[in-house]
Amino acid sequence: MTASSKTIKGATGDWEVVIGVEAHAQVTSKAKLFSGASTEFGGGPNSYVSLVDAAMPGMLPVINEECVKQAIRTGLGLNAKINLKSVFDRKNYFYPDLPQGYQISQYKSPIVGEGEIVLDMADGEQVKVGIERLHLEQDAGKSLHDQHATMSFVDLNRAGVALMEIVSKPDLRSSEETMAYVSKLRSIVRYLGTCDGDMEKANLRADINVSVRKPGAPLNTRCEIKNMNSIRFIGQAIEHEARRQIEIIEGGGTIEQETRLFDPDRGETRSMRTKEEAHDYRYFPDPDLLPLEFDQAYVDGLREHLPELPNVKKGRFTRDFALSEYDASVLVAERETAEFFDAVVKKPDGDPRDAKTAANWVINDLFGRLKKEGKDIASSPVSAAQLGAILDLIADRTISSKIAKDLFEIVWNEGGDPREIVSSRGMAQVTDLGAIEKTVDELIAANPDKVAQAKANPKATMWFVGQAMKSSGGKANPQAVNDLLKKKLGV
Repeated sequence: MTASSKTIKGATGDWEVVIGVEAHAQVTSKAKLFSGASTEFGGGPNSYVSLVDAAMPGMLPVINEECVKQAIRTGLGLNAKINLKSVFDRKNYFYPDLPQGYQISQYKSPIVGEGEIVLDMADGEQVKVGIERLHLEQDAGKSLHDQHATMSFVDLNRAGVALMEIVSKPDLRSSEETMAYVSKLRSIVRYLGTCDGDMEKANLRADINVSVRKPGAPLNTRCEIKNMNSIRFIGQAIEHEARRQIEIIEGGGTIEQETRLFDPDRGETRSMRTKEEAHDYRYFPDPDLLPLEFDQAYVDGLREHLPELPNVKKGRFTRDFALSEYDASVLVAERETAEFFDAVVKKPDGDPRDAKTAANWVINDLFGRLKKEGKDIASSPVSAAQLGAILDLIADRTISSKIAKDLFEIVWNEGGDPREIVSSRGMAQVTDLGAIEKTVDELIAANPDKVAQAKANPKATMWFVGQAMKSSGGKANPQAVNDLLKKKLGV
């Protein structure tokens, strides 16, 4: 797939890939959508199951208001329309791990309507992806087929856990755009605190709808790739599925609407079942739940307490701190890293530090070391206050950039106050011009050939600077060394 044209070459010409995403985000809430059972992860089988979750006779669902608030917050974060009245429906389908035999979901009247996500692609292009809807529904349990030779077991811990299904419009045209979309969606819900975005635990997973067509032609039959919980695998699955469909059509066949699974070991999709249409589920309003209604003041109250979201934060970083688009994008990708950077830039007295220097240290030195050691920003051995102190020592020329690297290593491994470490270990720069001058004079006297080269080509003075720094163990002030050399060599 070419990034410029976003088409795939086939035997009969170019093909366009059309992609839509149905993301399922587990709502951050201590209790389930319609019961008080815990949503904690990792408990023993069937340890978080209420009578409602188990569909015992006479047990009625009661809506969890926190889940409603989280859905509204997410809708606001997606710049979407919040519907002041929505309806819960029964989606009738054989769920072996949902005891009711139906799922309580939303169909024609969801809690959140149309919205939009803007993607900033690596090549500088902005891609706008429409959001069709966001609705609340309950998750199913988990069937266990490997616990017994002849029987399957069911774990209902997840049954009834609140999910937000976020449905995009078919606006995506490449695997790269789709991966960027899921990453951006994950970032937004994590910023909002409405879903932890943990794909390994399946707390965020996506169904990817893929179809192909000749550019400008009507939409073709789509296939759904189910339960993707890896952004990298999403990209691989789209690439394979698009080429599979192209080969079928160019071979004279037709695409059947079906649900498929992705096999990451073989890098290919395989058929799971024929895809159902909406009428196959026989939706009807759940008679046990009244329509969900609230007023605009309720929505506005939630809006007031939303955090600064990635796009707004990125705009502030590029505008107020003059950071590049790339640096700002890296820093705002996760809420924790953006907050860490904000803390590094701000001095204890409230005055700002140099933002570009701070960004370089956070992105290159800190993030690089964290990645190398498999840590995240929350487990960083170097705090924002410690890194800020190192930057202050560089800014007031107490230490050089080279010494700062050594100081960073000490703080990473041993902790401590950077200023105290510099003082106790004698790491401060040598600013005594007399001591520096002696070193420079000795170098000039011992290297007449290098002196001649420097007079012929002033850039050659950098050799003397390097030798002087080496002689001082990196403690000489580089600017003072450079100034002295230029004066003594007459360049």
